[in-house]
Amino acid sequence: MNYGESIKNIRERIGISQTQMAKILDIDKSLYGRYEKEKQTIPIKHLITICNYFMVSLDYIFNFNSIQQYKNTKKKINNTKAGKNLKEWRKSNKITQKELASILNTTQSVIADYERGRYLIATPFLYTICKKYNISADYLLGRTNEPKYLK
Repeated sequence: MNYGESIKNIRERIGISQTQMAKILDIDKSLYGRYEKEKQTIPIKHLITICNYFMVSLDYIFNFNSIQQYKNTKKKINNTKAGKNLKEWRKSNKITQKELASILNTTQSVIADYERGRYLIATPFLYTICKKYNISADYLLGRTNEPKYLK
């Protein structure tokens, strides 16, 4: 997905060890190491914690752009807002839940659960949507209102 090297570089630039980062995330050091090597997918909640700690955007972590942080970035994710943004984006692109589920290799009920705000979208699904459709991950999650689309 292309976030492991980013979080490693930021962590090293700031001078924080993997052990310290694991403590910040309240996880085992070996699990954090697997996140950096992308041997295990990092959950959105941990990515947001990292973004907040280092004051960077999710788009920056995903290497979608070079903007480190957007103005008025919200630190907390509201599942309902994130679901609403996903649904609005999907509808504006005339994509059905079934079609999006097919693109992401999941079920329509999973997409419906995301859109209802029952769960936050999974990291690989968020990454795939943003990369394929050039939309900001921070926008989709409701962390920022601008930019909606990446350049």
